[in-house]
Amino acid sequence: MLLTIRHTSRYHYDFPVPYAVQRLRLRPQTMNGQMIRNWQVEVDGAEPEVSYTDGFGNRVDLVRHTRNAHEIIITATGLVETEDRAGVMGETGGFAPLWLFMRKTPLTEPGEALRALVADMPVEEDKLSLLHALMSTIHGQVAYVPGATHVGTDAETALKNGQGVCQDHAHIFIAAARLLDIPARYVSGYLMMEGVTEQTASHAWAEAHVPGLGWIGFDAANCICPNERYVRIAGGLDYRDAAPISGVRFGSAAERLAVEINVEQ
Repeated sequence: MLLTIRHTSRYHYDFPVPYAVQRLRLRPQTMNGQMIRNWQVEVDGAEPEVSYTDGFGNRVDLVRHTRNAHEIIITATGLVETEDRAGVMGETGGFAPLWLFMRKTPLTEPGEALRALVADMPVEEDKLSLLHALMSTIHGQVAYVPGATHVGTDAETALKNGQGVCQDHAHIFIAAARLLDIPARYVSGYLMMEGVTEQTASHAWAEAHVPGLGWIGFDAANCICPNERYVRIAGGLDYRDAAPISGVRFGSAAERLAVEINVEQ
């Protein structure tokens, strides 16, 4: 499938921002299941500092804004050819060892609710069947409710509340998989949705490592393994390692962010 993607992030400030540095993880790479036909990232008024590949295999652009800006616009556009691999990515994605993906983070720290969730899983099954059962269970217990959480909401809180967005589903899956002694990581990317072209946020899912198969994607928000409608951008231990845009700025200006994403065939 050939997907055309346009991702625009508009940052508006009520007072001019004299200086800002932003880390962009907006460049998908050719790997199993996707081939990048063309891709470009443009930042209005920014100066490039450095471009590099981090330890998770993500392409990162560091940009610097030095003018008194009321608005910063970041646009990523491109054409990606995808195929359905039933979520199986294989041994791809960075240089980090498997044991690192067993590490707990503030966003994936398990508590009583997550331990209870894992205790009910059919651990006698093979790992692949167990992971599919985990995805189905999370999908059934956590309703997709936009606005119910924020980027700092941890997996335990989202599970207790029984609602969240794709980021929360991914964090819950990752935390639970690690409790089951299965390495797991967070993925940010794009999803072509049925009947929807204009979106206001990128997508997120999880990947777990199964011996003999490698990394396999699990989208608990939609209860499906990623197929040809998905484009992988970045991965890491949790959202903070794979966020499309992160950074710092000087000044006390209030920030408003508007995101426009178009994914279509």
